Amino acid sequence: MIEAHVERFMAMGTRVELHVFGACDPQALLLGRRAIEQVDDALTIHRPSPTVSLNEALAAGGAATIDDPTLLAALIETRAMMTLTEGLFDPTVRQGAPRRAWELDGARGRIAADGPLAFDFGGMGKGFALDCAAAALRETGVQSGLLSAGESSILTIGRHPTGEPWPIGVPHPFAPGEFLAEFDLADEALSVSSTVDASAPGRQPTLRGDDGSPVSAPCTAIAISARGSLAEALSTALMVASPGERARFADRDPSRLLCFRFDGCDAISLVQPGVRTCDA
Repeated sequence: MIEAHVERFMAMGTRVELHVFGACDPQALLLGRRAIEQVDDALTIHRPSPTVSLNEALAAGGAATIDDPTLLAALIETRAMMTLTEGLFDPTVRQGAPRRAWELDGARGRIAADGPLAFDFGGMGKGFALDCAAAALRETGVQSGLLSAGESSILTIGRHPTGEPWPIGVPHPFAPGEFLAEFDLADEALSVSSTVDASAPGRQPTLRGDDGSPVSAPCTAIAISARGSLAEALSTALMVASPGERARFADRDPSRLLCFRFDGCDAISLVQPGVRTCDA
């Protein structure tokens, strides 16, 4: 019988589950949990944190030093994701506020902005945390695992204990009991972004990164990539992208990308690998 181990806890504002299979270091799950909690402590804006301190330092623009290595790593990853998505993913965007330019010197741990700037890593934080947990687990020898942060961020380590890929289904938001899409994952991460129920109390609006305009039409975007942070940034960008922008992502990026808009309960595909987008 294959050994199974699990750790469940709250972090990043959601329920996190770490499932590993096969013989493993007794400390493996604890190290994976600590990696996620370290990311949560560094990136949260809901309690004192290095990100809150950075936002306070950049409230009037200017420059600041980044002392926390986890925050610095997240900023370096953010810069790469912004370039890849042509700015559609942008953790500094604010509705009705002008977009601010900022430069990062990763080697020196310095950031400079041309005006007031504040970071909110909600669009990639869970994926980034799962990446860190997966790295910690792999270092202990884990070869098979399934990690999740809520229902929208999943990362797989290796294959299912049976030797097959991990079967993952994304629920249809308007058809209970049905899947919007199904995938086989192996050493990959999946992210789901959606504007369905965008008007629910307490939910923040989804904004285009380039101009801060809100996106409210019911839409669900799914991205699969080698890293959780990349999958989250891509699903966010897909959700706010125009048809032409989605087509460029599908042509250029090796990730598996899907995006749907909804007409009542009907899901209409806007982009999928190798297929040009239809008008949305």
